[in-house]
Amino acid sequence: MLTGNCIAKPEVHNRTLKLMGNKFEISLVANNAHWAKECIDAAVVEIQRIEKLLTTFSSESETSLINENAGVAPVEVSRETYHLIERSIRISGLTQGAFDITYGSVDKRLWNFDTNMESLPDKQTARKMVRLINYRNIILDNENSTVFLKERGMRIGFGGIGKGYAAERAKYVMKEMGADSGIVNASGDLAVWGFQPNGKPWTIGIVNPNMAGQVFSHLNITNMAIATSGNYEKYIMVGGKKYSHTIDPRTGLPVTGIKSVTIIAPNAEMSDAMATPVMIMGIRAGMDMINQIKNMEAILVDDNDTVYASRNIHLS
Repeated sequence: MLTGNCIAKPEVHNRTLKLMGNKFEISLVANNAHWAKECIDAAVVEIQRIEKLLTTFSSESETSLINENAGVAPVEVSRETYHLIERSIRISGLTQGAFDITYGSVDKRLWNFDTNMESLPDKQTARKMVRLINYRNIILDNENSTVFLKERGMRIGFGGIGKGYAAERAKYVMKEMGADSGIVNASGDLAVWGFQPNGKPWTIGIVNPNMAGQVFSHLNITNMAIATSGNYEKYIMVGGKKYSHTIDPRTGLPVTGIKSVTIIAPNAEMSDAMATPVMIMGIRAGMDMINQIKNMEAILVDDNDTVYASRNIHLS
């Protein structure tokens, strides 16, 4: 490995590319451009590996094999996939089902969020369509490392946790190579460690839910992760009211009331996984939960542009 002594002054080296169907920006502080490239290359390879493991767009992925055998037989998976599912189930319990990787069971005919949609499904139809969403019907066998979905038609997906997990793994790979500082930005799910070249913490912008690409506040953080979920990028308008693309797995209907949720947590997997359920739970229940979890904070913006922050947040 190169030691990075060619250039005395540390600089931020970054690369932006599309991975896992999303925009990733990988940055690290280094005083050697060639070594920085090697680190970023390794991070990209790791994210691509995780994508192959978790994708539902390939019949050969472990996720697809689990789904194909729903209601039929357990599927042996890698310990990595097994433990990710195990952690997902724990988050489901913590959020009372607001986070649920079996959301993949929802029929795409119910919700495609086509901008031409003019009405919502009736409540009875929506509830019928989400009957297969139930994390309690994921049966794990630790001894044999198998996953079994009890009901035919059940499907799991990692859209609510996969990007965060990939960001965390990419950070880990670069740190193992000696990268002391950087950011992995997985389309808004950020894993942040170390400091800027000037020795100060990283300054992270909180997206303005009313103006795409603009921020309304900043946070100075290091060795933390941050994720934002909101209805400002993907939504439909019905009867003059905005409905988020986020579906409540308990009702099958889109959530309303909150424009965006930002979660700050020790790792990107957790911040990614917690952003959507807080939006589903609502301001009071969501914030009550966050305030009871050690080392986790939240910033919420409701439909009236009122900003709510958890106990230890100080917005600038």
